[in-house]
Amino acid sequence: MSTTYVRPGEGRHYPMIDGDHVAKAAVKDDLGAFEVFEVTAPAAPMAPPHVSPWSGVLYLLEGRATAYVDGTPYDVEPGGLVVFPAGVPATFEVVGDSARFLAIVTGDRAGRFFADFSTSVRADLPPADSMAAILSVTERHGVALAGTQPLTN
Repeated sequence: MSTTYVRPGEGRHYPMIDGDHVAKAAVKDDLGAFEVFEVTAPAAPMAPPHVSPWSGVLYLLEGRATAYVDGTPYDVEPGGLVVFPAGVPATFEVVGDSARFLAIVTGDRAGRFFADFSTSVRADLPPADSMAAILSVTERHGVALAGTQPLTN
């Protein structure tokens, strides 16, 4: 594995319905893999609760958010952290104008999901208006909306 340095503002942008996800790093070695994203999320309708095959950490840098994990709300302030376990329904909602956070996820699949989602689902439409595209992308990546069975790949 080699050293990676990403300057502020750099990274691949994935505009999605719940914010701009910027890929900062993908790390894979003999001990496992993880990916790091910087997410800037506006106040907007939240993404539907969904079940991912990877675990994730939301570490809030700016703003405020409410994270929902398995139906339990967590009010998150800057410096706060919430773990989204794999296989558990989760989402977040911005409180106020916007929020910025780090999302660190296990494995090496979330970046491919974000890339596919950002090109397949229009970020400027409410989730209800894009449901067919959302379901298509989630099925391809083993993600399920809460209340449906998680898919495996």
